[in-house]
Amino acid sequence: MNVICSNHTCSFDTRCFQCQVRVVLPVFSYGTAVGWLSPMGPRLMSEETPAAKPVHPDVISWMASVPYLVGTPAVFLFGYIVDNYGRKKALMLTSLSMAVCWGLKLYSTETWALITARAIIGLGVSGSYVVTPLYIKEISEDSIRGTLGSLVVLSQNLGNLVVYVLGEYLCYHAILWICLAIPLLHLLLFAAMPETPSYLLKSGKVEDARSALAWLRCRPALDAVVDTELQLLLLELEQDNNGSFFTTIKTLVSDSSTFRAFRITMAITLARELCGCLAVLHFASLIFSQASGGWVLTANQQAAVLGVVQLVGSCTASSLVERTGRKPLLGTTCFVSGIALGALGAWFAASEGSHAWLPVLALCLCIYCDAAGLQPVPFVVMTEMFSFQYRGTVTSIVTAFACAIVSIELRVFQPLATSVGLYLIFWIFSAVCLISTVYIVFCVPETKRRTIEEIYAEFGGKEKEKDLEAHVTRL
Repeated sequence: MNVICSNHTCSFDTRCFQCQVRVVLPVFSYGTAVGWLSPMGPRLMSEETPAAKPVHPDVISWMASVPYLVGTPAVFLFGYIVDNYGRKKALMLTSLSMAVCWGLKLYSTETWALITARAIIGLGVSGSYVVTPLYIKEISEDSIRGTLGSLVVLSQNLGNLVVYVLGEYLCYHAILWICLAIPLLHLLLFAAMPETPSYLLKSGKVEDARSALAWLRCRPALDAVVDTELQLLLLELEQDNNGSFFTTIKTLVSDSSTFRAFRITMAITLARELCGCLAVLHFASLIFSQASGGWVLTANQQAAVLGVVQLVGSCTASSLVERTGRKPLLGTTCFVSGIALGALGAWFAASEGSHAWLPVLALCLCIYCDAAGLQPVPFVVMTEMFSFQYRGTVTSIVTAFACAIVSIELRVFQPLATSVGLYLIFWIFSAVCLISTVYIVFCVPETKRRTIEEIYAEFGGKEKEKDLEAHVTRL
C-alpha cells in the first residue's frame, strides 16, 4: 500500500529495498576485496604476472593477512567515528577507503603498493562490520531486523562470487576498474540516505530524527506510528546514559548479565572466525589446485562454484533466520561444518587422489553452512543482546578481536599448508566447530524477537531479580 511521505507518494517495500542496496554496498565492495586474492594471487605468482616479476608466496600471505592486521586498531577508530560523527559519515568513509585501495592497485603493481593497498582494506573491513550492522539495526523494524542483518554477509558473499567469475574471464586491470566503480557508486547513492534516528536523538536533533524515521517508514512525520517509535527510542536513550568509551567498558564488565552477553558474543565470534571459511575463500584456488585431480573445471572455476554455493547459503540465512531462530540455525550449521571439515582433512591425510569429488563436496558444504549460519547469525545475536549504550563499543571490540584472529590465521595458512599439509589445518578447524557446537547448545540464548530484558532474565539478571522482589512483596 502506498502512503504519503515527505510530500510525495512512495512504497514502503520499495523504500526498504533501496535502503538495503545502499547500506550493504560497502560490504559488497569488501567482499570483492576478499575474493580478489583467490584468482589474482596465483596470477601474480605466475610467469604471466602483471607485475614486473612473479610475486613471492610470502608477499601473497602478507597481502592476505595485512587487512585484518590493520583492521584490529581501525575498528576503534570507526567506533569513535560512529559515536562522534555519525553512522552515515562512517559508512561513506568506508567506501572512500575501498576506492583508494583499488586506485592504488591500478597505479602500481610493486610490492609496496600491493601490500599498502591491501592494508587500506583494513579500514573497509572495520567500517563494514562495525558500522553496517549498527546502521541496519537502527533503521529497521524489529520484525525484519534478522533478515536485514543477514544481508551483511549475503552482500560480502555476492562480492566474492562476482570477483571469482571476473577473475576467470577478465584481465587484471579490467577487474580493478570494475571493483573501483563499486565504492564510487556507493558514495554517490548513499548521500541521499538519512542518518539513523537513534544517533540523531543522541545528538539532540529530535525533529531531524522524526523526519528520518518518517522517511524510513514511508509515513508522514506526524503519523502515530512514527511518534510511538520515536518515543520508544527516546526512552531507550534516557535509560542508557552513554558515557565515555572507558566508562562503557567498566559498566560492561561490572554488570553480570551484560558481561555474560559479551562473553557469549566473543565465543561465537571465535567460532565464526576459526571455522576456516575465510582462509578457504582467500586461498580457494590454491586448495582446489591440490584437490581437483580429474575434474574438468579449472581451480578458478571451481572457486566460482564455491562462490555460488556461498551465495545460496546466504539466501538460505535470509529466509531461515526469522523462521528457525538464531540458536538452532547457528548450532546446526556449526556442527555440519565441523563434520565436513573433518572429512576434508581425512581426504588430504589419505592423499591417494581417489574420490576427487569428496574435497569439492566437503568444501561446498562447509562454505554453505558458513554462509547460512556461522557468518550472519553472530552479527544478529550481537546486535540483539546489547542496548544502544553498549552497541558501538561491543561491535568495535568484537570486530577488533575477529580481525586479530583472522590476520594470524591467514598469515600462517599458506606456510603451514606447505610445511605440515592441509589435513592438519582442516582438522583444527573441524575441532573448533565441534567444540563450539557444544557451547552453543548449552550457553547461547535464543534472541529471536526477544527484548534485551527478556534475554538477560534468562541469564538470571536484573529483570529476574525485580520479578522475585515483586513476588516477595505481594506475599
